[in-house]
Amino acid sequence: MNKMYNIDLTGCGTALITPFKNGEVDYDAFAALVDRQVEAGIDFLVPLGTTGETPCLEDEERIRILQIAKEHSRGVPVVVGGGTNSLQHTIRSMKMLEPYGVDAFLIVVPYYNKPTQEGQYQYFKAVAESTDKPIVLYNVPGRTGANMTAETALRLAEVPNIVAIKEASGNREQIEAILAGAPEGFQVLSGNDDDTLWMMQQGGAGIISVASNVAPALMAEFVGAVRKGELQKAEQMNARLTPLFTNCFVESNPIPAKAAMSAMGLIENELRLPLVPSQQSTYDLMVETVRDLGLM
Repeated sequence: MNKMYNIDLTGCGTALITPFKNGEVDYDAFAALVDRQVEAGIDFLVPLGTTGETPCLEDEERIRILQIAKEHSRGVPVVVGGGTNSLQHTIRSMKMLEPYGVDAFLIVVPYYNKPTQEGQYQYFKAVAESTDKPIVLYNVPGRTGANMTAETALRLAEVPNIVAIKEASGNREQIEAILAGAPEGFQVLSGNDDDTLWMMQQGGAGIISVASNVAPALMAEFVGAVRKGELQKAEQMNARLTPLFTNCFVESNPIPAKAAMSAMGLIENELRLPLVPSQQSTYDLMVETVRDLGLM
């Protein structure tokens, strides 16, 4: 827990999908999804991230999604995706969203521009200085084309309101270096569902999960077991959930997750271009996966 900023991102947070219907955001479905997450025991909510197809959302849609997430959160922290690949656009986006119930911002390494380590440091320092909200760094080189090294992450961890990192590089050596060097109160979160067990055993605080869109109660139980040191149960649940972790990425996220959730009757199987609904083979695979988990 970061006491200075009174935010605790321990446990399982969900990188929420954005449901669409006939080309519009399905706000009623989104509200129901948030209720489902909170009732399942999810520890925090992450709207407007990559999984939410945020680059394809209009400003007014983003504001309404955040408002609904906050209204239905029942006190669960709301960590809001706010990063772009331009400092000015990121700060403008944050200022726009800040009045609507932001507990912290999740800011991704700028994509496409391929910033150097010094560029990343200066960018995140400027972002942090533009707000009094806590900042969570987000390293996902598979999406951005640029990796944040452990050295840069630890430099940024010294900035007072940079409180955590979501690490989705899959580079275990790098993650271990961040965990080893992290100052007190700086939390390290997995950005990959299949790294959760390993990372939490190394001292990580938890996970920002895609799979928990589909199976929030199971993910909350799994992460809870790891936190309590119930290792046998955690390992069994990890093995049981691994097909879901894997299959959520057989096509670009959130295509498989949306296929599963539409099969479960939670949302329409609709995405915004350039993303399209899953191939039939993926849809069938996701149906089989949720059936095996007893969710259908």
